[in-house]
Amino acid sequence: MNYDKEFDASGLSCPLPIVKTKKSLADMAPGQVLRVISTDPGSVADMAAFAEQTGNALLAANEEGGKYVFFLKKG
Repeated sequence: MNYDKEFDASGLSCPLPIVKTKKSLADMAPGQVLRVISTDPGSVADMAAFAEQTGNALLAANEEGGKYVFFLKKG
């Protein structure tokens, strides 16, 4: 999937992946896609809730080699 920006939250524990994802999205234009990489298993549920609460679309959530990869489209 194509994306405009990437943020690697590997090694960060809740709530830091969400806090830093929010900061990464802040300087992006509506419609742009952010790819987030996380090693925190809790980020799977957190990212879905974050997207729903903030109006950003969670386009995909996958696990790749023990890491969780999310694609968020800025609303």
